[in-house]
Amino acid sequence: MIYWIIVNYHSTDLIRRLIQSIAASESPEYRIIIVNNSPGDRSIWELESEQIIILDSPENVGFGRGCNLGLQWVWERDRDGCIWLINPDAIVPKQTPGKVLAVLHQNPQLSILGTAVYEPDGGVWFGGGEFIIKTGHIFQLQEITPSNLSWISTTWVTACSLLISLPTFRNCPKFDPNYFLYYEDFDLCLRYRKLGHQIGITPQIGVIHYPSSITGKTPHLKLQHSIYSYLLSLDKHAGSSVLFYRLLRIGIVACLTFPVRPQVSLAKLRGVWRYIRRSI
Repeated sequence: MIYWIIVNYHSTDLIRRLIQSIAASESPEYRIIIVNNSPGDRSIWELESEQIIILDSPENVGFGRGCNLGLQWVWERDRDGCIWLINPDAIVPKQTPGKVLAVLHQNPQLSILGTAVYEPDGGVWFGGGEFIIKTGHIFQLQEITPSNLSWISTTWVTACSLLISLPTFRNCPKFDPNYFLYYEDFDLCLRYRKLGHQIGITPQIGVIHYPSSITGKTPHLKLQHSIYSYLLSLDKHAGSSVLFYRLLRIGIVACLTFPVRPQVSLAKLRGVWRYIRRSI
């Protein structure tokens, strides 16, 4: 059984389109778990059915914690299942589920498997994730690595389209609840890699993503969350000197550019201050 987990935040129309693409795909037996991060918006309940389960969070708890609610729900019911986290603003091509699940079944050693993610025009939005620990540079490849293999190893994969094979875990895999938005997928992969889990990506198989159709509505809040989560990630996975350098650089650049781009600079400084306040 495959369990699709979707976190909703005022995205009913997008999720309806996503569900239609899943239903039209060559997906094996599945259930869809929608975690409702906007409990005041009841339109999402129009989608509920025997196959579609909706879990209300008490408030907007963020992406990672929202996913955790769905992960726990599945873990308590089927520890042999496969979980597929997918963004509301994505659609699933017809043959993608069957191809990706075949890779996972043929490689039971894989714990976390991401797919390639394409933009609507065919460009690559995500082709793998890398981390340069000496500089603190966390980035996603925007090209597909040529390979005849069905999957290749990568440092991290995006939660825009991420599969978790539950049988490889002793305890329910979860995101760090200290992340509200951004870099929680990077942290998830690095934490479980350190525990011996294998992380991979299907370089030739993917989904289609419509970037920023949700978070693009609040770009400055998005930037604030991104800065905070980036610094938190360096705190957890890089040396203190790298963290200090990046924190100082972000702060100085934000101050220097404040007269020109005050809203952008203020968002960056708020992200830095949020991280500092947490660390005190």
